[in-house]
Amino acid sequence: MQAFVINEPGVCGLIDSAEKSHINADQVLVKIKKVGFCGSDLNTFRGLNPIVSYPRIPGHEIAAEIVEVGAEVPAELKVGAKVLVLPYTTCGECWSCLSGRPNVCKNNQTLGVQQDGGMTEYLAVDHEKIVANLDELSFSQIAIVEPLAVGCHAARRAEGQAGETMLVFGCGMVGLGAVLKGSDDGATVIAVDIDDSKLDLARKFGATHTINSRTENLENEVLRLTDGHGATVAIEAIGFDQTFVAAVDLVAFCGRVVYVGYVKDKVAFDTKQFVMKEIQIRGARNAVKQDFIDVLDLMKRLDLPIESLISKDVPLAGAAEALKSWSDNPAAITKILVSFDQH
Repeated sequence: MQAFVINEPGVCGLIDSAEKSHINADQVLVKIKKVGFCGSDLNTFRGLNPIVSYPRIPGHEIAAEIVEVGAEVPAELKVGAKVLVLPYTTCGECWSCLSGRPNVCKNNQTLGVQQDGGMTEYLAVDHEKIVANLDELSFSQIAIVEPLAVGCHAARRAEGQAGETMLVFGCGMVGLGAVLKGSDDGATVIAVDIDDSKLDLARKFGATHTINSRTENLENEVLRLTDGHGATVAIEAIGFDQTFVAAVDLVAFCGRVVYVGYVKDKVAFDTKQFVMKEIQIRGARNAVKQDFIDVLDLMKRLDLPIESLISKDVPLAGAAEALKSWSDNPAAITKILVSFDQH
């Protein structure tokens, strides 16, 4: 059984891993069909992921097919079903789990990050981490649900509603998920990026307005589009110190700010904005099962340009070259899929 592994920063390739996993009574064995490379995988390759150890099999954006079921698995999970794998673990004992927010589990072990992931031919998965009934979707669609679900969760944390204005910084996969959810909830979405092609995608995912912050005055445009109030909700989905600050500066008085991006260094704020505006600042981490279900529902209901999100679809043998090329030119890539049925 072959797997793709990142051995150490800058070094990756294929290995012959162990035989197919043996499953427990409450598990299913899935055959991997497609896996998406995530920004965390890129950071692992670059040596910039502080929570990963090496060597590591990456992959938490997983589309698969059930090939074996354990004796205690519910009957609706059948051999041959197309499925999505939920990549997070929950301990059930920390305060987050006890509070009904398992996506923030203190002891979470995400596939491909704190534990080996899905970029291998077969994977044993607890049946509770499987989402099925996906036969009308392609494996490519299923493989890009996870990052969209993370953005969907950020929008859920923002609680954007009809009549509100949602400002989304960053139109990568996570930002597009926030745009999609915010728009579907009835908010007027303003998407911000420095890449016109990504802004074009944001419009197709529901953004009413777009701003290229490299060529346009961001503050002037936001105030113009919001009658001088600022956005009622701001979501930071890219992870730059400038946009962390801009989210606070450009949100309206008594507005809400949600951070889903990470900034490596410390960020300096004018803290009087927090008090003067009486804003709420929230974090958003991972996604809950309902976020995945919501994205899948939106894919089924809406005519989304899913294929436009996929920059490359390569066979397993081409995974190393694809990851290295992404590292060399990250701005050129929206999503790379690795297909296990290609040779």
